[in-house]
Amino acid sequence: MLNSKSFREYAHKMVDWMADYLDEVEKYPVLSRNQPGDLLNSLPSFAPSESEPMDVILQDMEKLIMPGITHWQSPNFYAYFPANSSYASLLGEMITACLGVNGFSWVTSPAATELEERMMDWLGDMIGIPKSWDGVIQSTASEATFVAIVSAREQLSDFQINEKGFPSGKVYRVYGSAQLHSSIEKAVKIAGLGRENYVKVEVDEKFAMKKEALGKAIKDDIEQGYVPLCVINGMGTTSSTAMDDLEMCGEICKEFGIWLHVDAAYAGAALILPEYQYLMKGIEMADSFVFNPHKWLLTNFDCSVYFVKDKHSLIRTFQISPAYLKAANDDVVKNYRDWGLPLGRRFRALKLWFVLRNFGIKEMQKVLRKHMELTQVLLKKMEGHPQIEILAPVNLNLICFRYNPGYHTEEKLNQINEKLLTRINDTGNAFLIQTLLNEKYTIRIVLGHPKHEERHVEEVWQLISEAIKQIEA
Repeated sequence: MLNSKSFREYAHKMVDWMADYLDEVEKYPVLSRNQPGDLLNSLPSFAPSESEPMDVILQDMEKLIMPGITHWQSPNFYAYFPANSSYASLLGEMITACLGVNGFSWVTSPAATELEERMMDWLGDMIGIPKSWDGVIQSTASEATFVAIVSAREQLSDFQINEKGFPSGKVYRVYGSAQLHSSIEKAVKIAGLGRENYVKVEVDEKFAMKKEALGKAIKDDIEQGYVPLCVINGMGTTSSTAMDDLEMCGEICKEFGIWLHVDAAYAGAALILPEYQYLMKGIEMADSFVFNPHKWLLTNFDCSVYFVKDKHSLIRTFQISPAYLKAANDDVVKNYRDWGLPLGRRFRALKLWFVLRNFGIKEMQKVLRKHMELTQVLLKKMEGHPQIEILAPVNLNLICFRYNPGYHTEEKLNQINEKLLTRINDTGNAFLIQTLLNEKYTIRIVLGHPKHEERHVEEVWQLISEAIKQIEA
């Protein structure tokens, strides 16, 4: 087993390994080549009864684990949205693991609570959250959305559903576009509202929620005896980074007294740029807001920040205080265990502190602007190709496209583009994913890696172009 001396030795080796990995990550096939069961069938059925040497464990990591890794930190990873990291973030994460803090109460580590409070102040100021709001770090936007919907449920029921369960005869409804992330539907389901009570509102040609459609859906529900509970505003949807009109949603929610939650999980990072602050027009009418620094703000997973207008409703929704959790100063400090679902809480604020100080706002802005500039370079190449069709507005650094020679049915085009995506990914030199926009099979590409350069644009463009030629042949 490791002791202090051998821990130092292997810790130095592992830091060298990590630095080498990040330097050389482009050498790996970005998408794992493993087949289902490859690793599982290579592992013993039972844990070892005796201690094993660390050298053997590290050898097995290279032999068994690394082939099953899809390399999210590769510049060739263009799928989903990036889960960016940085050297500063990794150092903060290492210290977090070493300290082993469980920061559910102020008393369990005052620094964990107060650093989190200040980091929420910093981030809120950076992205334009009203200064009267409060913030807390959640694990993911999925969790934050659940927190928002349950808070809305309790506030509307005067906190009686938590106490007595759902009243008979009342059916609560949540509204959002069909373009929103699947976590919204999951949150509606597990909050006990019923999946069928998530109302998917019609979108416009830019895939943003239509004002008249939202207003009509709410009015129709009221006439039929439903209780409108919450509207989810999508600020940068997953499929296409569509932007719902926040001010429009705010006015409607204000009219009907409905909780407004803003899901800016990915796009929220762009708000640190003054030229994107226009997206926050109407934020004062919202009730909650979430975005993930672990996507585009150089902070390793997991770190999702949730802001709320009325912290008292949030705390009253989730607070439970058994005797063993009480402390003398509870009335003058923040106990973040009462601000969400889990009791146990990792010290995520530390890596945020490292990242924000190591980069500074100006360098972060530079990184994001570069990604969007490179996206425009690739977009111009695609627009110059006679058989590439751009299927959604390019709002940030995501391009949605398909190959369309112009003489196939939609069904056939969907099949062809599925084959095209498979060809691209099978090279091992890039990883892209698909979505559906207006029932069209759509290929997505996101340029958001901290080390992205114009050469990466050239390389992935050559990859796409060659795959198209192979499809045509």
